[in-house]
Amino acid sequence: MPVETLEAPVQSSAERSIDRLLRPRSVAIVGASEKPGALGASVLANLERNGFAGEIHLINPKRPEIAGRACLPGIEALPWGVDAAVLAIPRAGVVDAVRQLAARGVGSAVIFSAGFAEGGEAGLAEQRNIARIAAEAGMLIEGPNCLGMVNHYDGVPLTFVETAVTPPVGEAAGIGIVSQSGAMAAVLGTTIASRGLGLTFSVSTGNEAGSGVEDYVEYLAGDAGTRVIAMIVEQFRQPRRFLAAARAAAAAGKTIVLLHPGKSSAARESAATHTGAMAGDYAVMRLLVAQAGVVVAETLEELSDIAEIVVRSPALPSGGTAVLGESGAFKALMLDLAEELALPLPALTDACSPVLRAALPEFVGVSNPLDLTAQGLVDPDLYARTLTALFGDDRIGTIIIGIIQTDPVTIGIKVPPILRAMQERTGDKPVIFAGLDEGAPIPAEHVEALRSLGIPYFPASERALRAVTRLIRAQAASPQEATPSGAAALRLPEAGGVIPEHAAKSLLAPLGFAFPPSHLATSPAEARSLAERLGFPVVLKAQSSALSHKSDAGGVLLNLGDAAAVEAGWHRMVAEVAGHLPDVALDGILVEKMGERGAELIVGARSDPDWGPVILVGFGGVQAEILKDVRLIAPGMSRSAILAEIGQLKAAALLHGWRGSPALDLDALAALVERLGAVMLANPRIREIDLNPVILYPREQGAVALDALMLVDPN
Repeated sequence: MPVETLEAPVQSSAERSIDRLLRPRSVAIVGASEKPGALGASVLANLERNGFAGEIHLINPKRPEIAGRACLPGIEALPWGVDAAVLAIPRAGVVDAVRQLAARGVGSAVIFSAGFAEGGEAGLAEQRNIARIAAEAGMLIEGPNCLGMVNHYDGVPLTFVETAVTPPVGEAAGIGIVSQSGAMAAVLGTTIASRGLGLTFSVSTGNEAGSGVEDYVEYLAGDAGTRVIAMIVEQFRQPRRFLAAARAAAAAGKTIVLLHPGKSSAARESAATHTGAMAGDYAVMRLLVAQAGVVVAETLEELSDIAEIVVRSPALPSGGTAVLGESGAFKALMLDLAEELALPLPALTDACSPVLRAALPEFVGVSNPLDLTAQGLVDPDLYARTLTALFGDDRIGTIIIGIIQTDPVTIGIKVPPILRAMQERTGDKPVIFAGLDEGAPIPAEHVEALRSLGIPYFPASERALRAVTRLIRAQAASPQEATPSGAAALRLPEAGGVIPEHAAKSLLAPLGFAFPPSHLATSPAEARSLAERLGFPVVLKAQSSALSHKSDAGGVLLNLGDAAAVEAGWHRMVAEVAGHLPDVALDGILVEKMGERGAELIVGARSDPDWGPVILVGFGGVQAEILKDVRLIAPGMSRSAILAEIGQLKAAALLHGWRGSPALDLDALAALVERLGAVMLANPRIREIDLNPVILYPREQGAVALDALMLVDPN
């Protein structure tokens, strides 16, 4: 398992030939053995069983030969330039073996041994040494603590797991596996092969001493036979490089499906802002990988389900979904699940669907989901007529057929008309066959016939609905990369640190951010004069980079209605702040015009040190961190996409007018989010910006940020 303390790999695959690992013409097994079950014996058996045509060099100083093959006494006896070496030896000998392999010009090494970075400081030091030696020699390392790799094209299983390669064939070609977990790579490979799907490569990266998931995604993005990259990743070590690779894969027509354990981990805490505390690592990762075109799966089962649909279907699911079933109860269950998943099911009625109406018996009403009842058993052509009508309906982009299978006789009545409709159809609208009764004895020839026509077969309808939902959602969010705008660049202080409210507002206001009128006062008399000029009531706010949360230290006084109240408030505030934080030196006190009431929101930005900037929008005020009704938005998203995300807030109804209240200025809010994203992209030194609260007014009356705080890295 990967560990948090690891550094990024020293070199990228562009600097080394990854082909020497994934498509080797010669292999050395260091620690070759004839003992059944030994790692070296298992690797050799895998290579021989799968007909590896290249050279195999066995190294074992205690054996002259193994399985009829001569053994070399040591690594120093290897011929120069072997492509790949498998180290089937204990950890204690690995560092020295890597050094010797480098000296013999070996192109790559697979290290099975565990106990390195995951084993403590000594192991971590050894792992870093391995990475250094390999980088200096231009040698690619897979592992340590991995299960190796399998090249299904050429029959090269460099793994100790007993493996039968399943080379990709024709249209079923195309799934490459990249997993940090070797065990999960093996499990996923078994699942995919059991569905008759072709694999291209399966790579387990383990501790990633000298190569990581990013290397293999880049490679598979350029592999003509790989259509889907199925990933299981616990920690991205080079997130921004992965995002670039994901966008490149999408541009090349590849689909990446990612399972990322870890959403329950605690968010990073921030010393400065609400935004930093609420924008957790997993949520940031999920947003940005989706923006790069990655489909995120929730479970191992869902990962393989999504991959199967992508490989088998002539087109990816999109648009509205129609569900075809044979039970009223099933119809109700699908309606419940579609609402839970937010899967759009276009309404179909007798009036708006004349072709479908004509295809159905009089007693079957047009609806979506559609309940055909058991009529198909006496009128099998009903399935074909119904599918043909749905094929011609432009409102429908994907069709899920939920069929009761029961027994071979029943399914033998239902499948042939479905196959006929598929053979006669025009267009490439995806169709998914989903059984209702998992475990029903459906003959294998029916499953194969469905698959041969591009219909994925699922034994459970709920799985089909979930997988289709993930793909439709991913299709709706086209991959994009935001670019910085020079117009949003700021002159930030060289020293960085917390920029207090008055200074943050001075930086942001020229870029179009709206704040209440305010001025910084450095004495009670000046505060009184400024308040009179602004007009009462006013607000006083203590200003210091040491006061990230002013209200906690008595640094905010609201609704002061006259000059005397301002002067008295000044003295009280200075005393209260000194009582909470005796060493704080105030820049002064901000005197600000008291704003009109409106809806309180929080809008903030955080530049994740690994993934980059994200924007957070939600209902704010002092309860923001408790309620956490927020959405994350990627910089560079379109105005319509920003509005769609805001519409996903749990309390979004309050923004559209609730029980007689006016609809609010969502366009102004979206513009504010868009502007904040531009600032983050143009100023990479900004770690966080917090605007809390932002007051949103009725339509066409704008949005005003009452507070502003920035956290900036030093130059």
